Amino acid sequence: MHRPIVVVTGANSGVGFGICHRLLVQLSSNQCEDAHPKYPFHDLTTSAELQLPCDGLTLVLACRSRQRAEEAKSQLYKLLDKHISQLRKSPHYDGCADKFRENLVIATHLIDLASVQSVFAFADDVTQTYPYVSHLICNAGVVCFTRIDWLLCLKHVAKDFMGAMTTPKFFFQGSGRISGDGLGWLWQCNVFGHYVLFRALEPHLAKYTESIGARVIWVSSHEATSEFYDPEDLQLIKDDHSYQSSKYQVNLLALRLDREATKHRVPGIPVVRHFSVLPGVVGTNITNGLLGPIMTTCMLVVFYIVRFLGSPYHLTSAFKAAVSAVHLALVPLVYLPAIQPVEHPDTLTKASEPAQVGTLYVSQTDRWGTEYVGTMKFVESRTEDAHVKELLAHCDNLLETFCSAHGRKSASG
Repeated sequence: MHRPIVVVTGANSGVGFGICHRLLVQLSSNQCEDAHPKYPFHDLTTSAELQLPCDGLTLVLACRSRQRAEEAKSQLYKLLDKHISQLRKSPHYDGCADKFRENLVIATHLIDLASVQSVFAFADDVTQTYPYVSHLICNAGVVCFTRIDWLLCLKHVAKDFMGAMTTPKFFFQGSGRISGDGLGWLWQCNVFGHYVLFRALEPHLAKYTESIGARVIWVSSHEATSEFYDPEDLQLIKDDHSYQSSKYQVNLLALRLDREATKHRVPGIPVVRHFSVLPGVVGTNITNGLLGPIMTTCMLVVFYIVRFLGSPYHLTSAFKAAVSAVHLALVPLVYLPAIQPVEHPDTLTKASEPAQVGTLYVSQTDRWGTEYVGTMKFVESRTEDAHVKELLAHCDNLLETFCSAHGRKSASG
């Protein structure tokens, strides 16, 4: 079996770091619980061999800061070594984690998703350094928070406490920021930058010919919604809720790209699959900078309270929040539900009628903190079908323009 080569964007902190940490813990174990089909949504009428244990891994930390990337790399090695030292204490330890450690390579590569040139350079570096890529985890994301409306916060908490702690409506966001490439900055960081990265690495993903298949994991959010989405503002420049709209676009892209990949699939030939995952609610640098240390601590305490009161979405730690992404990275594809056609978009009479039902994979927890993976259905109506067609056409046109400007025949070079 070819060892996985996994690229994770935004890997130096938050959920991205949690994904890297969890991958190391899972793959160094001869059990690898996150790879097992054990949840209600799995199709257990089929069967597939779990190709475990894994005797090595190349983990590529794709980060904007060299210093933070190297610090994350060092911390990941320390966390794994600590984990292995605990495993060695078991009388049943078989040494597989030590073998995994010997064959582990954690590498750092610089990328700025707000610069197409940087994305191209990163992709060129990866394709020249590694023979293939097995997993691309599109995790990095930004948000333009400007302030908190505390009066609105109190009203939201009083009216819907659980909702206020899961999808808060009292964080104000700025708009109008433009990247150096002349695009909507947040949109380029959260959506277009990752789309360019996927297209640039697509041929290298296709080179991973193991039966488990290469995968692209798109990290979305519970806050994803079309409520504020304006299809005339595809780059979300004027959008005062650009983060929510960008994650809505991520869901649209992931489900459409996966549908296109599987539409003409030939049995026995792996294709590059796409999945959208929701890491749940966990404190990260996205909100910590706005809240400050005292309010961040208070927020964490409230998260524990909300979880104990029954919220399945407050996982409190990035390691636990990573369960959905890591599960989707490791589980055999045959166990996962397929996209369900409901009715062809061309035959619909109303824009709101559903056309396709896809699956979003969600990190969840019980009140005692045990994490697991759940699902949400993503119902695509004729409206969403139109949105994603316009979005893909816009992304492809921009990509062609940037390729021409940089003297490239395609995104991959």
